[in-house]
Amino acid sequence: MTLVAGVDSSTQSCKVVVRDLETGALVRSGRAAHPDGTEVAPSAWWDALQSAIAAAGGLDDVAAISIAGQQHGMVVLDAEGRVIRDALLWNDTRSAQAALDLIDAVGASDYARRVGVVPVASFTATKLRWLRDAEPANAAKVAAVALPHDWLTWRLLGYGPADESPLGPDLEALTTDRSDASGTAYWSAVSGAYDAELFELALGRARREARAAADDNGTDGTDDAPVVLPRVLGPSEAAGRTPDGVLVGPGAGDNAGAALGLGAADGDVVVSIGTSGTVFAVTDAPVADSSGTVAGFADASGLSLPLIATLNAARVLSSIADLLSLDHDGLAALALEAEPGADGVVLVPYFEGERTPNLPEATASIHGLTIASTRPANLARAAIEGMLCGLADGLDAVRSVGVKEQRILLIGGAALNPAVQIVAAQVFDAPIVIPAPGEYVADGGAVQAAWALTGERPTWAVELTTELAVDVRPVIREQYAAARA
Repeated sequence: MTLVAGVDSSTQSCKVVVRDLETGALVRSGRAAHPDGTEVAPSAWWDALQSAIAAAGGLDDVAAISIAGQQHGMVVLDAEGRVIRDALLWNDTRSAQAALDLIDAVGASDYARRVGVVPVASFTATKLRWLRDAEPANAAKVAAVALPHDWLTWRLLGYGPADESPLGPDLEALTTDRSDASGTAYWSAVSGAYDAELFELALGRARREARAAADDNGTDGTDDAPVVLPRVLGPSEAAGRTPDGVLVGPGAGDNAGAALGLGAADGDVVVSIGTSGTVFAVTDAPVADSSGTVAGFADASGLSLPLIATLNAARVLSSIADLLSLDHDGLAALALEAEPGADGVVLVPYFEGERTPNLPEATASIHGLTIASTRPANLARAAIEGMLCGLADGLDAVRSVGVKEQRILLIGGAALNPAVQIVAAQVFDAPIVIPAPGEYVADGGAVQAAWALTGERPTWAVELTTELAVDVRPVIREQYAAARA
């Protein structure tokens, strides 16, 4: 039996799956936690990756591995390969003003045309602009910029600071893939190249892409030396091998990894309810939305991945469950005691600001409370309805750029909540299917590993456990739209 492994290095944890190359059957798995926060030391991800690999039985019998990970995080390295400062994650909104400054300098429509996205606080370019403005001494040390999955791949290949790795700080060995590069706001899925001007506008430094064959790293750690950006690999291209000989695939951004793991195809729209919420589809044609609502990302198979993201998803339910002193099962049972529309109670769930719509300084609000409607059941239901209405607005946005769905694939831990399932059928006006619980981002990494190993994309079956017929209750979205406005 030939085995391949996939990794999901997410905001909250690192998951590793080991699968049979031929059938895709899960052989074993492992998991390790990540620290909380929007600013994290990358060394914590490396420690978690090693722990998760060990928990999954190690890699001694694994032929190939690939790492999918949280998008947009800023990992900056000096000329010795050391991390200069803790990574700013996608959900760190301190770069909101930097995003506005970049848009003011270029224009939203020009950004969308050139790189498929309009900057928001999540994207790497805005974090580099923030670094330039807020921490100029650190910005001057930058010799290379990587994303979380890029850095982990580099370390897995044996690179890093000289006293921590067998191969040393070869910045030229940094690699990424199309999907993660497309979330930086300085790489174009259309041209397949970095936009040097947009990168320099962000960091204030010139850039150059790492070369396939490194004979001179071209950086000397000075504040005017070109900054190395990872070489962008194709869907089946290997990044190299670990010191123990395991082939390492190109990796991917988390949502692209999930699409690959699900086998998402034309007509599928994926709605993922995790720490963040996302709505995305795999399409043939690149998307350029000058409003910035829909990000024109690349996928992990050579196609496009138009996507919207919300900052507030499953943790909306956790917050309200905690407030009501309930667990998630208790919240579900209580919510189902209320009628659709929750007697007029509406929760607009912008607890941590919001990305779609782009309101980084926003807070949550409750509307429609009366003496009669102020009941725990209505608040519980309003939490679920508000979270899903935000995602339904995202589906409308994805449709506006030409996506035509035949079904919705509902994934993420919250998708298993019975109240979420019932309310989803009342909010979304398309059939919903729910795949069996699984680590679909890590599964996408395993697909990549198999693809890089054999040169052929595997077609592993995905089990669907639940189908939900459309049961739209218009009052839910009508109330939400009024409260949101």
